Amino acid sequence: MTSPVDPLQGSGDKELDRLLEQFSGEVAALRELQEQIAGVRGRGTDEQGRVTAETSLTGALVGLTIDPRALRLGSAELAEAVLSAAGQATADAERRARELVGPFLDGTPLDPGR
Repeated sequence: MTSPVDPLQGSGDKELDRLLEQFSGEVAALRELQEQIAGVRGRGTDEQGRVTAETSLTGALVGLTIDPRALRLGSAELAEAVLSAAGQATADAERRARELVGPFLDGTPLDPGR
């Protein structure tokens, strides 16, 4: 009967050990990617630069800055500026997430040292 393999000590098979080490590195890289994606934030500003929004990757509004000059706008114009900035922020968050995920999707070997 063979004894169970201790993954910390290696299997004794060089190729299997190499594959296990590579797999372990890829899992670590994916965990890091997951953390990075969870922290993605996008920023956007309306056309006049009076409203700046920050959103999460899901589009949830996590920050909003309104220049005092924007308060002179009517409620409809202010709402439009907020929606415009939030839309820009969501698009920015999506772009940032695509940049993070790109190397994992294009077949590039994972580099856990990134």
